[in-house]
Amino acid sequence: MTDTPPRPLPVREGLRLDNVSKPLPDGEGLGVGLFLERITPADPAAGRAMTEHYAIVETVSGQTVGTIRLRLSDTDDIRLYAGHVGYGVNEAYRGNHYAQQACMLLKARALEHGFSELWITCDPDNWPSRRTCERIGARLVEIIDLPEELDMYQDGERQKCRYLWQLD
Repeated sequence: MTDTPPRPLPVREGLRLDNVSKPLPDGEGLGVGLFLERITPADPAAGRAMTEHYAIVETVSGQTVGTIRLRLSDTDDIRLYAGHVGYGVNEAYRGNHYAQQACMLLKARALEHGFSELWITCDPDNWPSRRTCERIGARLVEIIDLPEELDMYQDGERQKCRYLWQLD
């Protein structure tokens, strides 16, 4: 990752990332595009990184099927606990590999920001997220215990799977 700050994007106009939004090579899924909804600024006092928030949109129907976020920081907390990428697919749209497709679209944006690798974390019992990580080529590095002082721990979480996704 470079030390230069990310280029600001025209949020009100949106940024559509759909240059590769098509079904996966095996024909699964309908295809998605990403639409930039907002950028939240960093808040070091709260431990929050600057983050790009995207809607995951089906290219055929135009329906928003989920969200994906790219955290634009490379701190220990991001690498160990929060991850650079966070995603969620609405329940009615699960099973179509939309998170996988969204991650592949987000990869180009991460490379533009100077990342050569991204960390993705998930709960050990979140098997759909774990399979998404494996499908995009991320490698499970470890399952770690969360420190008691983390908000995640206070919310009842105890461990995180740490996946490393090499982008090049």
